[in-house]
Amino acid sequence: MSSDPWGRVDEQGNVYVRTAEGERLVGSWQAGSPEEALAYFERKYQGLEAEIGLLEHRVRKTDLAAKEAHTALEHLRAQVVEAHAVGDLDALAKRLDTLNGEIDSRQNERKAARAKAQEETRAAKEALVAEAEQLAESQQWREAGDRLRALVDSWKAMPRLDRKSDDELWHRFSHARSVFSKHRKAHFAALDSERDQARAVKEKLVAEAEALSDSTDWGATAAEYRDLMTQWKAAGRAQRDAEEELWARFRGAQDVFFQARSAAFSERDAEQGENQKAKEALLVEAEALLPISDLKAAKAALREINERWEAIGHVPRDARPKLDGRLNTVERAIREAEDAEWQRTNPEAKARAAGMTGLLQAAVDKLQGDLDKARAAGNASKVAKLESELAGRKALLDQAQKSLEEFSG
Repeated sequence: MSSDPWGRVDEQGNVYVRTAEGERLVGSWQAGSPEEALAYFERKYQGLEAEIGLLEHRVRKTDLAAKEAHTALEHLRAQVVEAHAVGDLDALAKRLDTLNGEIDSRQNERKAARAKAQEETRAAKEALVAEAEQLAESQQWREAGDRLRALVDSWKAMPRLDRKSDDELWHRFSHARSVFSKHRKAHFAALDSERDQARAVKEKLVAEAEALSDSTDWGATAAEYRDLMTQWKAAGRAQRDAEEELWARFRGAQDVFFQARSAAFSERDAEQGENQKAKEALLVEAEALLPISDLKAAKAALREINERWEAIGHVPRDARPKLDGRLNTVERAIREAEDAEWQRTNPEAKARAAGMTGLLQAAVDKLQGDLDKARAAGNASKVAKLESELAGRKALLDQAQKSLEEFSG
């Protein structure tokens, strides 16, 4: 006969478990030694213990529903009561009792959270309605209209309250939008008469702009055009068709003048064109640094190129973005190379990789030792289990060693 603190095997091979209520027959064992019998039923206990641990994790670390949790718990409780296993079954039952209390507590917390969420939604909707009622009297037509549309989107995104409360708040919200819409329509109706006056003013401004288009007094005439533009903006808008026609004439007169002025500045533009050629030549030098093989030398060369770049001077405005963009591409590549070099030599990351490799190596060594013992003992089931675990750990170790090797590359 063989026994341990939680069970025993009698001379006939019957296996018993010890509980607070006394011994209970859990099975029989005829295929091997009493120690193997106890080990078999202890593994069943460990499996049951693992299931309880998993349920504890799900209850404490996930959003598992209370109903589902209770169902799983009662299923496990029945398994513990009827378990054909050897181990501290009373302790498992106590863990289930404790977990049952936690499930009830979490259920109450969730109910309170839902009630709190409803109150927060009510407060949010009341605040939204109050803002809409303030906007109803606003004369900032575009801004207020945009904000009211945004408030509608916010309303739609909020959960519903009880039907009565939700309907009352929505009625107030909808009424505020209607009031704003009526005020806005009345405002734009009043603008129609103002647009006729704006048209007359802008026709006069167009005539003045066209009379100035042949001037060669570049500075004074440009100032006059700026003054005409100020008056144009202050005149208000005419009807759309008239506004577009008058604006085309007004803008056309300005274009005639400013194009003539641009032609007069061609000499200056020629100088800037030479500057552009010089910078393009520098870009050829800079782009030759890519791809980067010697980071230190590339940084030094780019510093020297930047100094010469700044000394050259202005280039034509339309060429500037493309030139700057090409130089920025080289600068960005060097910055990225610096970042990559840092990541490759980062001592903290290398230390973490080395630590993980060491832990996995130790685990592989331990499993190998356990496997050798199991093979020596002729325990086929344990050998199969340890071989599977060892293969998984070796795969992880191989990955960790490859990661560590990258820091030494």
